[in-house]
Amino acid sequence: MAAERASEIRAEDIRIIEPLCSVFRRKLKTEGLKYTPERAQVLDTIMRFDGVFEADRLLDELKASRFRVSKATVYRTLKLLQDAGIIQRVLSNDDHAKYQLAYGSTPRDQLIRMDTGDVFDLNLPELLELRARICAQHGLTAKGHRLQIFAVGGEKQQIAGGK
Repeated sequence: MAAERASEIRAEDIRIIEPLCSVFRRKLKTEGLKYTPERAQVLDTIMRFDGVFEADRLLDELKASRFRVSKATVYRTLKLLQDAGIIQRVLSNDDHAKYQLAYGSTPRDQLIRMDTGDVFDLNLPELLELRARICAQHGLTAKGHRLQIFAVGGEKQQIAGGK
């Protein structure tokens, strides 16, 4: 299974995975908690998601992998990962908490319809250029960003640049 999982992980992802594990381990240590196999599996599963996910989807993926993790452990781990800045909660208008990985090379710019709860990923190359220019002006290198636009509107229509 480890060899199978390793083939799914790209070299770019490895550069992200190792620091995320370190960040999470440090957070747990400051809380007096241990980095358990269950918590490691939750983090590993989240890192394979692309985009926004709900706790129920995470639970389903963990169950499908035949790795036993209790629902309580998953919810506690989500909170710890959020506190560590590894995942972030995505605001929506429905009752379900949604999350996304906060780290990574691909920014997750989003347009969120508050009236319908729909979340659209945006492709904004001009924002990437602006981010790079701002960082360069300060002698820095951008490692990520987050943009969430909250909107309400009339008729539901396809969002330009989104899904």
